[in-house]
Parts: sequence; C-alpha cells; structure tokens
Amino acid sequence: MRRPSLRGRRRKAPVFSFLAAVVVVLLMLAPALAAPAAAPVPLSIRIVGNHFVDANDQPMRLLGVNRSGTEYECMDGRGPFGGPADAQSIAVIASWHVNAVRLPLNEDCWLGINGAPAAYSGANYREAIAAYVRRLHDAGLYAIVDLHWNAPGSVPADGRTGQGRPMADGDHAPSFWRSVATAFRADPAVLFDLYNEPHDISWNCWQNGCMTSDALGAWQVAGFQSLLDVVRATGARNPILVAGNRWAGDLRGWPHGLVDPLHQLAASWHLFSPGSRLDALRDLVVRPLAGTYPVVAAELSEKDCAHGWLDRFMGWADNAGISYLAWNWGTSPDCGNPVLITSYAGSPTRFGTGYRDHLAALWRQQAKTRVLSPLEADAPLLGVAGASVLGVAVFATGVLLLVRRRWRRFRGNIP
Repeated sequence: MRRPSLRGRRRKAPVFSFLAAVVVVLLMLAPALAAPAAAPVPLSIRIVGNHFVDANDQPMRLLGVNRSGTEYECMDGRGPFGGPADAQSIAVIASWHVNAVRLPLNEDCWLGINGAPAAYSGANYREAIAAYVRRLHDAGLYAIVDLHWNAPGSVPADGRTGQGRPMADGDHAPSFWRSVATAFRADPAVLFDLYNEPHDISWNCWQNGCMTSDALGAWQVAGFQSLLDVVRATGARNPILVAGNRWAGDLRGWPHGLVDPLHQLAASWHLFSPGSRLDALRDLVVRPLAGTYPVVAAELSEKDCAHGWLDRFMGWADNAGISYLAWNWGTSPDCGNPVLITSYAGSPTRFGTGYRDHLAALWRQQAKTRVLSPLEADAPLLGVAGASVLGVAVFATGVLLLVRRRWRRFRGNIP
C-alpha cells in the first residue's frame, strides 16, 4: 500500500522541541536575570561589653602587626614610611591572615612643628597616613593609630628627645588628638591608641596629668582622661585603646577611674619576653580584666629570635578572647628589638614563622572569638583565693590538733 501523501497538510513541531528551545533561551539569559551580588559589608568595629564586634555584630578580635617607621622616618628626613607602603606591600601583610595594622605616629610630624621636615610633615604627613589607612581598609584591614613619639614645648620628637617619653605632653598631645580624631571620626574601622607606653608616673598622673621633670626640664603631662575628652569632643565615636602603666606592661590599676561616655574603652598591654612586664600575673590581673573590657596586646614580641614563649602566649590569649598584634613588620633583624620578616616580600624570621603559622592555623580552623563570662574570667583568681582559704583552714585544723595533743599530754603529766 502506498504511503499517504503529506502534501497540503501542515506539519506540527513536537512539543518537546519547543520546551528545549525555551530552556536554551533561559540559560542564555540567566546571567542577566541573576540577582546582583550582595555588596561587601563595610569594615566597622565597636565595643559591646567586654569584646569587639564587627559590622555584623559578631564578636571579633584584632589579630595583626605593628608597622613601625611612621614614628621616626619623617624626623630623619627620609619620608613618612620605613619600607614600601603601596597596595602590594599591604597585600603581603594581609596574606598572613591578619585583620589589623597598628601605625605608630609622630606628634611633630602630624602637626608640622618643632623642625619636622616640611616635605614629610604637616599636611603631607597627614595625607600620607590617611591614604595608607584607606589602602589598609581596601585590603580588609582595620587600622590602629597610636601616639608613639612626642616631646613638650619646642623640643623635637626625634630619636634623641622624642622616643620613650614618660607620657603624652600637655603642650601638643591635645592638639594632636583633636586633629587625628577629626580626620578619622567618620571612619568606623579606625581605633585610637592614646599613648604608646606610659612609665615612671603615678596612676593619678596617668589619669589626670601632672607636672614632671627630666633632663629636658619641667613639663606638663596630659592625663588620659583629658585626651579621651578631647577625642570625644570632636564627635568621634571610635574605640579607644588606653595603655597600662610601667611601659604599658602593668594593668593592675587599669582603668583607674577613666570615664568614656560612649563605653568604648579597651586596655592596651605590651609584652616583650623575656622581660619584667608582669607576664606572670596574666591570669590574676589581665584575664579578670578581660571579663569587663576588651584587652589588646598591642605590642607582642619574643626577644630570643624564637617563638616558644610566643606560641604558649597566643594559645592562652586565644582561650581568653584577648587580641594581639606582633612587633614588628620590619626587616632589621635584632633579637633585642624583634622583627617578623627578613624582606618585605614576607619571608619570615624564626619569630615571624611562629606568628604566621599560628594565624594560618586559626584561619584554617575558622576559629570563633571566645567571649569570657565574668565567672570564666575570674576563675584563676577564685582558684587562688579558694586555695588560700583552704590552706588557712588546713593550717588552722593542724594547729588545733597539735594544741589538743599537747593538752592531753600535759594533763597526762599532772599527778
């Protein structure tokens, strides 16, 4: 039988062919129809209770490095920075899984006074620092700006008369912080470290200021409360770090009556081991303080070109929710003034190897920040107190038993 002719009849496309065409078109349009990627959350940090939180209100710690150079290069006439300060050099720092960089600043260079070289001070210095902070943020890093070198009156804040002053000076430090706070008050990813390392002053002078004297003569100390008030008067809401006494190693008197109406205070603590900065009291002084305020080991280093002590300290700090920033991201190997790297390409020293590897391990583990409760913070202190009470009780019991035994002997000897 002959097959019927299809001439004059309309051919119908199979339904599945139409559906396939629709699928192809949708796949081609998928990139255009996809929802736009969520914008990254801007960097932000503030204090809630005894810990820092990020822009998502998640507990966090500052884990970073000090970037020395900006405190002395200007006064030496070599520029604002020691070593590279471009985006690539910052990317190398970030590759160590840090989230913060502490920048030591020079009072005279920022204000452009006392003979600071014009090419690298005043507006030039301020813009260089602000631009570097912006590059840090672009790399996802927080910035801590610190008053590091200073001097009163017309004395230059250089390596001879500006390094290691006992405290901020009343002549220039208030103007310095008024200017710095104004410059960064709109930046929620910047923290203020009011003074590097107070020493050889009383806690009352630490808080309220006083007259002091040294080889340069008598001068007025600016207490931390006055500097804090200057910062807040600008409208700046940034968190503020306040260093302990005795070269920032002693937190036994902290906060010694300091009042911040915004409750954005953190304790700054410096440790260089081996040394005499009260490291042995960390469980009895620092950990209890961390139950009330954030604690930041803002300068942390080991002065034997190794990292055994550093490893133990970081494990302890991780457990206590304490932040730390190593000293120093620089390339002048010296066990007495340790550095993390041998080159700005990021090659680590032995000390730096320990620090880098520990941060990498935390990153791989996606370690969460521990927030201590007051009871957890005070546990070692309560343990010592309990042991002391128990010791007294045992001693008292022993004395009573001895007296009883002797009394019995005495009675037995009575005719």
